[in-house]
Amino acid sequence: MRRLLIPALVLALAAAAGCSGRTKTADTSSSPSTTGAADTASTDFGSLKSVCGKGTAKSVTSQGVTSSEIKVGVFSDVGFTKNPEFENAAKVFASWCNAAGGINGRKITPVTHDSALMQVNQQMIGACRTDFFEVGGGAALDGLGVKTRLKCLLPEFPAQVTSEIGADLQVMAMGASTGYSPYAGYFSWLLKEAYPSSASGVGIITGDVPVTKVIAAQDKEVLTAMGGKVTYSDLYPAQGVSDWTPYAQSIKTKKVKGLVFLGDFTQLAKLEQALTNIDYKLDWIDANSNAYGPAFVKLAGPALGTQTNFASINGYPLEKADDNPATKEMVALFKKYAPDAQLTLPAMQAFSSWLLFATSARDCAELTRSCVLENAKKQTDWTGGGLHASVNLSSPDEPLKCFNVEKATTSGWVPADFKPTEGVYRCDAPAYKFKGNYGKPPTLADVGKSLSDLK
Repeated sequence: MRRLLIPALVLALAAAAGCSGRTKTADTSSSPSTTGAADTASTDFGSLKSVCGKGTAKSVTSQGVTSSEIKVGVFSDVGFTKNPEFENAAKVFASWCNAAGGINGRKITPVTHDSALMQVNQQMIGACRTDFFEVGGGAALDGLGVKTRLKCLLPEFPAQVTSEIGADLQVMAMGASTGYSPYAGYFSWLLKEAYPSSASGVGIITGDVPVTKVIAAQDKEVLTAMGGKVTYSDLYPAQGVSDWTPYAQSIKTKKVKGLVFLGDFTQLAKLEQALTNIDYKLDWIDANSNAYGPAFVKLAGPALGTQTNFASINGYPLEKADDNPATKEMVALFKKYAPDAQLTLPAMQAFSSWLLFATSARDCAELTRSCVLENAKKQTDWTGGGLHASVNLSSPDEPLKCFNVEKATTSGWVPADFKPTEGVYRCDAPAYKFKGNYGKPPTLADVGKSLSDLK
């Protein structure tokens, strides 16, 4: 999941010199639609019953909570990336939930905090003053605001986390797997089953920025543990490369058979064209979940007829939405409340986070931060109503058991032949705990707080 924010980060550091130091104010332009009415909107979603509905909530119980409203923050780098996927997910969920009656009668009001890449801490200071919770968002440089968030005891159910997975007052709806690699099953399949001959020559290319370097080091450790031999590693400039031919020649010279690419998929598309131009075909390329979507397929074009690209997405394939009730329902809600928005993998993750928040808040007799957080941590079989594989949220350091793999073709993404064991998922992933030192996220104790301070 950390990989999903790599494009923003890679582009960001290239343009950092041009970034303004001004703090942007919170943007509430993605206010929920008023389309629909409580008597026509379903209160259920997928396998989840009575997610939202009417009620008689009266008391003011916490910051951001009134008798009729709950203010929930959504972090996004939209001012920099121009990608409103987290705002879209918040708008769609809140519009549907409010039409069904809200959370026990209280309407959800999403408040977008545009961190615009470099303004994470400034926006977090603002969130600390107004919000009840942070839900369904993400920022490339999220680590800049964690200590501020912990100081003001502001919990979060993020859609994505880049550098502070496992921080206190955080529950990840897709599973945190703190300290464990979420890609052990995927890499094991590539190296031991799908392309065993590729294990002798694996390469890694990453954007030349700190976060991606850490991810590359983690991937190298896991690939090695799964039987791979990393024979080639390289960095590319954060601003991109005009001619990828020298990289392609190096890959060919080193006889690389499998390649992990960490960065902007627009650069990967250029690299694959260069490889194809010099008539070199890899056994596989890990395009990673950044590339999962129509944009990469369009950019890579004919190269996809030569190069074999995979991505581990850890959710039900969006192109197979009609085969899965929850995904089909989510697609329908997006068409109703945000018809011009593209439904992306990060948006799906955000939607699961919103479902987790709503069901956790629904079950609070008195709506407090501590109640919502504790209810979320009781979930031992969370699937977002069927949007993704089951995860145990009561144990954030439990390794993920299930994964699924998509393959890019010239006509679009399709499920790969990775021998799923439970529906579209394979749930026999080996547990691999990192041995390297990749840092630890801040805790409440680091800022002089404890869980008993949370009200």
